[in-house]
Amino acid sequence: MKQYTGKRSVKALGAAVCAASICAASMLFASHAFASGTEQLKAFVSQVHAARGDFTQQELKQPNKANGASNPAAMPQRSTNSSGTFMLARPGKFIWSYQKPYVQILQADGDKLYVYDKDLNQVTVRRLSGALGASPAAILFGSNDLEKNFTLRDAGEKGGIDWLKLTPKAKDSQFERVGIGFKDGNLQAMELHDVFGNVTLLTFSNIQKNPPIKSNTFKFNVPKGADVING
Repeated sequence: MKQYTGKRSVKALGAAVCAASICAASMLFASHAFASGTEQLKAFVSQVHAARGDFTQQELKQPNKANGASNPAAMPQRSTNSSGTFMLARPGKFIWSYQKPYVQILQADGDKLYVYDKDLNQVTVRRLSGALGASPAAILFGSNDLEKNFTLRDAGEKGGIDWLKLTPKAKDSQFERVGIGFKDGNLQAMELHDVFGNVTLLTFSNIQKNPPIKSNTFKFNVPKGADVING
């Protein structure tokens, strides 16, 4: 059996979903005037039950000691950009599909999370139960009880985008904080800051809110001949 070496990492969303990760979606009612980023997020959670669109992802990694992490002036290293599409139906159902620079799919049916690496023809299966609670993925894919798991605070306006900061209440979270940016009621971007100092930037486009989605859309079918690993 092939072993998953990590060369095709699940990226930040995978970490957010499995630990979990994530995440991204969608458009609110742009005609409504929101006073703050926090209000826009709450409106997103209450109004957007399903969405689809495109995303781009960029990671800024802290250098390790061999590359100068002991030097306070050491700058984070920019990794290869990723891009793809997503579809979600809250709570707990989504398809997060990386198309560039390689094909990888994260898919959840509300019960299990499937991570498919096309290059390796390998599927990793994990239980989704409890994984979304205090993770960035919960913001997009979870229920509407965000304030149970996060402390929300407005972070002001930057570049025409209203930002807010979410801090996980759980002490064992892999993420230190999450930034979310809205403009005119529309979700624009997310910044995921993990406990190691790495930052993942997500930007969204071509969003459709509450599109019709068939009930079997999120059922995962294992590709022919793929190795299946229960994680």
